[in-house]
Amino acid sequence: MKQVGIAELKSRLSEFLRVVQGGESIAVMDRHRAVAQIVPIRERGGLRIRKPTADSPKPNKVALPKAIAQEIDVVQLLLEERQSHR
Repeated sequence: MKQVGIAELKSRLSEFLRVVQGGESIAVMDRHRAVAQIVPIRERGGLRIRKPTADSPKPNKVALPKAIAQEIDVVQLLLEERQSHR
């Protein structure tokens, strides 16, 4: 791991960021004591879209869960919440 002092890092920041983009980590030193570490960002997994397997049911054939019987008026709750924020 490369080590760099704070003053040198400030004066050559772009250069050191290119080094980090290349995959190397940098330890930031303050009077021979490590105070920070600059590391490359790992690839983010993100959202992966893949084809369903052959035995997967069609989306319109998947059974939905039964609705829960509620004695609460959801519309009334929303209206009350909106009124309380005014």
